[in-house]
Amino acid sequence: MNLGQWIGLIAIVLSLYILWQIREVLLLIFAAVVLATTLNRLARRFQRSGVKRGIAVFLSVTIFIALIVGFFWLVVPPFAVEFQALTKQVPQGLERFNDWLDQLRTRIPDQLTPYIPNVNSLIQQAQPFINRAVGSSFAFVSGSLEVVLKTLLVLVLTGMFLSDPLAYRKVFVRLFPSFYRQRVDGILDKCEVSLEGWITGAFIAMSVVGLMSLIGLSILRVRSALALGVLAGFLNLIPNLGPTMSVIPAMAIALLDAPWKSVAVLLLYFVIQQIESNFITPIVMAHQVSLLPAVTLISQLFFVTFFGFLGLFLALPLTVVAKIWVQEVLIKDVLDQWGDKSHRETEFVIVSDEQRTEKSADNLANDEDQTINQ
Repeated sequence: MNLGQWIGLIAIVLSLYILWQIREVLLLIFAAVVLATTLNRLARRFQRSGVKRGIAVFLSVTIFIALIVGFFWLVVPPFAVEFQALTKQVPQGLERFNDWLDQLRTRIPDQLTPYIPNVNSLIQQAQPFINRAVGSSFAFVSGSLEVVLKTLLVLVLTGMFLSDPLAYRKVFVRLFPSFYRQRVDGILDKCEVSLEGWITGAFIAMSVVGLMSLIGLSILRVRSALALGVLAGFLNLIPNLGPTMSVIPAMAIALLDAPWKSVAVLLLYFVIQQIESNFITPIVMAHQVSLLPAVTLISQLFFVTFFGFLGLFLALPLTVVAKIWVQEVLIKDVLDQWGDKSHRETEFVIVSDEQRTEKSADNLANDEDQTINQ
């Protein structure tokens, strides 16, 4: 390797190291791009109705803010009330369970008495885990300020991208060599179409899952059915893990009424998940985004390992965009070109001057024969 190649290699290694150090910032920028793409699509719909660009953007942002405020207004207050009721009823339930165990000790033989657990001893054994959970909750509260700051950063970037998306797109395209900029612009068009398809499919799946959860919980007469249905639909954005996360608060609230309701809620969410994974997602996402289930799961594990919860939340749109770039750049522009080049080389024949002269003479003779025959 010469000096120029060594410098290029060192530059690539340093670039990868810098990108790794700022990976969280890049993920926040990508979140802003996804959000800006969603709001830009809504603004375009308003523009098709004759609304000016500035007013269309304002309406899109207003609708987004209204949805966020409505989500917290529907979900947070009912959950706070039910959590307070849960903290009161759990100790009462433990006392009833302890009384039932005391009655059981009086009815069974003395040989079996040591095998019956004691609630107080179980609580003492679980004390380290409780302390660890409390410490984790304090860490979560202390890190909430960081979450708020990151959210504000994403919102500010979203507003900047949404105000003039073409200017930022031109800046990104100019980072590539001049001969490849038109190609990059076409790839960005495909990424935008794929992201819009994912957003449409995700919104349809969210609506169906939330509606089925609301109807099922209302039939079971579970408290805060509307809040639980909205939460189930929102967490459906996280494939595979979202439904598991949404069933925990639903079962806890159903437990306030009767134990059988908690089991019924578990069965309800299992049925909804089967319907969503076997019917809704294949039908909706097949027309919007074509991703293999194993690729989705692997991408979730990868992004949650390196980026945390935000990586888990953005795993699917990241995978959609990565698929477009790999398919267009690596496969079509690199690997397929290698195959075409080798094919052309096998078909290429070098013709000498003598052979070209003989071929021209043969062509003249054939033309004269055809003229004579005519």
